[in-house]
Amino acid sequence: MGINAKSQYTKLIKQEAERLGFLSCGIAKAGFLEEEAPRFELWLKQNHHGEMKYLEDYFDKRLDPTKLMLSAKSVVSLLINYYPPETQIEGSYKISKYAYGKDYHNVIKKKLRKLLRFIKTEIGDVHGRAFIDIEPIMDKVWAAKSGLGWIGKSSNLITQKVGSFYFVAELVLDLELEYDSPTTDHCGTCTACIDACPTQAIVAPYVVDGSKCISYFTIELKDNLPQEMKGKFDDWAFGCDVCQDVCPWNRFSKPHNEPRFEPNPAILSYTKKDWEEITEEIFKEVFVNSPLKRPQFDGLKRNIDFLKES
Repeated sequence: MGINAKSQYTKLIKQEAERLGFLSCGIAKAGFLEEEAPRFELWLKQNHHGEMKYLEDYFDKRLDPTKLMLSAKSVVSLLINYYPPETQIEGSYKISKYAYGKDYHNVIKKKLRKLLRFIKTEIGDVHGRAFIDIEPIMDKVWAAKSGLGWIGKSSNLITQKVGSFYFVAELVLDLELEYDSPTTDHCGTCTACIDACPTQAIVAPYVVDGSKCISYFTIELKDNLPQEMKGKFDDWAFGCDVCQDVCPWNRFSKPHNEPRFEPNPAILSYTKKDWEEITEEIFKEVFVNSPLKRPQFDGLKRNIDFLKES
């Protein structure tokens, strides 16, 4: 394939990604993540994934997209903004901003499929696979390799222009494209995220012990919440945004324009009393197709009871 064709295809893909509502698009050459492999292996050995045993699965595939798709040549990384136009009322139990609207998995998957269809229509016989965070791909690493931001001390992907309130997704293609270069780290001497973490889950700069994270406790953990964590959750009932809220780069966050991410009115208006009195029937009705369904009613109730007792 000629240089002109690569350039033309790259431009086409990035233009269509923007048209579909993606915040930005970067591209990296598919291959083994040599630098990430020992870091990820150590992270698992130190049990920083807690009971998220699924992260141990497909170890080789997570580190090499050519093992996910043998013909892979390019990893197209895409960001989609979820920063809400409004936030919850003061003094309520807190819900992570990414969960204000509809389940993002469905929204992003549809956009990825549209982008892949466009590529096949405009370019020809191209094979590709779409990936979001529930699948074995190191999404933030690929986004950083393609210049969309840097992985900060909080382990979030951060950009100078809009901070870190966005989802990351990938298309793996068997098509050679023009590749972007990584950007530089702009965390500097700042330790705001480390200092503010309510459970000290950021155990070192750029290292998060997932098994100490409030998001892990309130969403992933199926057992009872540990008693030693009482009083440390800062009223977070689902997820946690503290490391993002204190990040100086997030002063540049701008509200999204994706209708399906519009905040559920209940999330914005519910008081602590409303959350404490919610029934399973109302939960299923009000939070249909919401990320809050992940821990299910019993999980959310467990979290709220834990906060009440703290």
